[in-house]
This record gives sequence, C-alpha cells and structure tokens, in this order.
Amino acid sequence: MTVRLQQAEPVRFSRILGLGAERGENVVTNDDIAGPIDSSDEWIRQRTGIATRRRAGADRDVLDLAEAASVKALAAAGIAPADVDAVIVSTVTYWAQTPAAAAVLADRIGANPAAAYDISAACAGYCYAVGQADALVRSGIARHVLVVGAEKLSDFVDPTDRSISFLLGDGAGAAVVGPSDVPGIGPTVWGSDGSKATTIRQTHSWDQLREDPSLGWPTLRQDGPTVFKWASFQVGQFAQQAMAAAGVGPQDIDVFVPHQANMRIIDQMIKQLGLREDVVVGRDIAETGNTSAASVPLATERLLAEGQAKSGDIALQIGFGAGLVYAAQVVVLP
Repeated sequence: MTVRLQQAEPVRFSRILGLGAERGENVVTNDDIAGPIDSSDEWIRQRTGIATRRRAGADRDVLDLAEAASVKALAAAGIAPADVDAVIVSTVTYWAQTPAAAAVLADRIGANPAAAYDISAACAGYCYAVGQADALVRSGIARHVLVVGAEKLSDFVDPTDRSISFLLGDGAGAAVVGPSDVPGIGPTVWGSDGSKATTIRQTHSWDQLREDPSLGWPTLRQDGPTVFKWASFQVGQFAQQAMAAAGVGPQDIDVFVPHQANMRIIDQMIKQLGLREDVVVGRDIAETGNTSAASVPLATERLLAEGQAKSGDIALQIGFGAGLVYAAQVVVLP
C-alpha cells in the first residue's frame, strides 16, 4: 500500500515585518575603562571608532534584554505573541546549558507553544537566524518567526585585557519574519573556517575551570591583527556573493549594515564592495560598542529610528566573528 504524505504548503516569499532593540542602560566611556588597559580615549577612538559602549547592570541578564527587544519587535510588526510559531535566539552569553533561552523567552512573551531553540554563531548569529527564519516561513513550517540576537558580553570582560574586552557592550535586537507578497529576504550566504577557531576565543573551557578553579572566570580574547585582516580583506567577498545571489549589484544597495566590530573594518569593507557614495551605513558601534549577535539588528533599528533609513530600503547585512563564521543576505527593511 502506498502512503501519501501531506506536506506543509510552501509560501513563495518572506520578509522582515518589524524590528525591536534594547541596549544596556549604562553608558561606559573610554575614560571609564582606559586605566586598567593602560590606554586612553584617543587610542581607543583611533583604533576602533568607539566613543562609548552600553552595558547592562548586574540585575539584568541576557534574557531580560532579549525580552525587551522582542516585545518591541512584535509591536512594530503588529503581530500578537500567540501568532509566533517559532523563536530563534542567537547568543553566546546565556548562563544555562539547558533549557534553551528561546524556550524561556517564548514563555515570557506569551508565545507558548511556539517551537524554540538557540543557536551559537557569535557575531554572525542574527544573520544565521534570519536565514533559518526565511527558510521556515517559505517552507510553510512556520508563518511568523521571532529572531533574536542577544548578548551580555560584560559578564565575560577582563578589564585588563587589551585585545577585545574594551570593545564589548550589551544589548539585544529582535526581528519578526513572516510571509510576503514580494521578495523581502535574499538567499543567505554563510560558512565558517574552523581552522582559525582560536582567533576569537574563551580563555579556557568550563571543564578546565572545574578541574582547576585557580584559573578563574573565563573571559574573551582575540588575535586582533588576524581578525582585522580577515574581516577587512576576506569577508567582503561573502557580501558580494550575497548580492549576486539576490540578483542585485552594489548600485542597488541603499543601506549597508555590517557587524559592528570596528569602524576601520567597516570603512575598509565599504571600499571593497564599491557601494554608492550615498549608501547609508550602520555605525552603531560608536555609541553602543560591539554586541556580537545583537549588533546587526541594533544598528539597523537605530538607522530606522533616526530616519537615516526607511521602510522599503534595500539593505545588505553581514555578520562575522568567532568560528570563524559569517552570514550575509540582502533584505528589504520593514
């Protein structure tokens, strides 16, 4: 006997319906952190373009940030929590190994019984999740997907570290992805290079800490020159591939939102991509710092909120970081 299975009815197109953002409530200046790293405001600005970073207080965790951003994204999209079919949270700073942050978040915002899972793709995590949400919606498995990039990186800062800690901030950005009558999310170009996985790393693993408590709390480190070279001169090709996959060229891009890693990297990528002179560029790093998985949605939301970008603009977004992982896609702004 032949059994004929039913499959979900596919949807042709998807798009981002709304964005929400939440930054750490504390403004931390370069002067606040320069002493322990024997640095200065001028040195930090010249090297990174950062003037301040936003960090959350001890009474707020990464889930609190994610919840606040998610509520705002749902409101912007006009979608009720009960209409969310799946929740994807990208984070590397959630305390519990299990249950997933996404499951707890779904309950907090009233999205039960939505499917919920976490991904760990560091600074590329939001773009990874957008790619997955696009596939879920177009396959018909889910109608509305809540995507969240959330980090409280200040929990993993060594105040004396000159390699990465002075870059880091706290925040969450969220997006609602749903069906569309016209194309709104281009194909995702993504990948990794695990041979360089130690370039951005945790100082030691949790099992090493268990075996030797004298190691102290793990914090983050990076090989700055290697990261700068990779991000400045190799990552751009993935953004070019994303444009080609979406059937657009540099002249079609209205907004460019790269991961907020370093202002010099952003400037180098703009030159490499050959974008129009009037392209709007996300530079949220100057005031918020590097927030890993949250940086692309935070930068996008700021551009929209400040009127620098508008609904319907064609945006090229790319995340890249520890792994070394990357993901890029062209999207229509909500």
